[in-house]
Amino acid sequence: MTERRRIVCLGAGRMGRGIAIVFAYAGHPVAVVDVKSRPADAHARLKDDALGEIRDTLAGLARLGLFGADGVDRIMQRLDVLPRSAAGAALAKADVIFEGVPEVLDVKRDALEFCSRLAAADAIIASTTSTILVDALADSVIGPERFLNAHWLNPAFLVPLVELSPGARTDPAVTARLKSLLEAIGKVPVVCAARPGYIVPRIQVLAMNEAARMVEEGVAAPEELDKAVKYGFGFRFAVLGLLEFIDWGGGDILYYASRYLAAELRNERYAAPEIIERNMREGRVGMSTRRGFLNYEDLDLDAFRAERMKAFVGMLRFLELVKPPVLD
Repeated sequence: MTERRRIVCLGAGRMGRGIAIVFAYAGHPVAVVDVKSRPADAHARLKDDALGEIRDTLAGLARLGLFGADGVDRIMQRLDVLPRSAAGAALAKADVIFEGVPEVLDVKRDALEFCSRLAAADAIIASTTSTILVDALADSVIGPERFLNAHWLNPAFLVPLVELSPGARTDPAVTARLKSLLEAIGKVPVVCAARPGYIVPRIQVLAMNEAARMVEEGVAAPEELDKAVKYGFGFRFAVLGLLEFIDWGGGDILYYASRYLAAELRNERYAAPEIIERNMREGRVGMSTRRGFLNYEDLDLDAFRAERMKAFVGMLRFLELVKPPVLD
């Protein structure tokens, strides 16, 4: 196992609890800090609620077969929930601090200033904000070079992806350290620029709004639309990335489909971006030319396609949709 790091989660809400589960599960000691000042009895109730929810979640994961039920108590021993007034020692020893307080700018700034003032100089500090860009928060951090955003997707203890978004002053070595730690505990971190929506939220907002719009237009009933997404859209993109899928079918297909939809639906939101048209001009249409968004020049395409087909068959088995052929 990787070296055990001391983790602090600022905020005892859904995100803080979810991240705490991830790291405690992976063997790391975790302190969840309640950054809101409150009376001792109120904190005691919050602590009981947080630890109770974490225990219930771990018990549920055990029932799903991820580990034996006797492991719940051992994982719970790595966790504690502290009041703001008692957080100093935990913050001073922390290797990584995740801020997960509500999406209110002043609340986040207060939490970041509070923790960076008490933390060791080399501790990594990461916000988990889904709406505020890292550079809007960096001035609240003492030592902004050790600060970046780590956007987790709920539930954090199940979804593998973490979007890392360094700011203008983030030391690249800090991003690399956090990326390495996340990989070591089984997460799949990706690095992206500090732009509104990051990667997944920006894509899914478009997809969700389009689905709602199609219901509004009477294209399909909600049940039919969701079935199409699960067994068509989601089925394919569980195996292929969006850009890989463009290359798989050919960027020319997207180019012509975009032009058709933009014209027929009279809406420029379906128009292709310039990069699609540029790829067409340059012959970068995907696997057929061995160049697209990805480079396939040195790839064994037959083996690559066979690997992806195997993954598709695995998805069919997971969905219990594999039927034997009729041979007589």
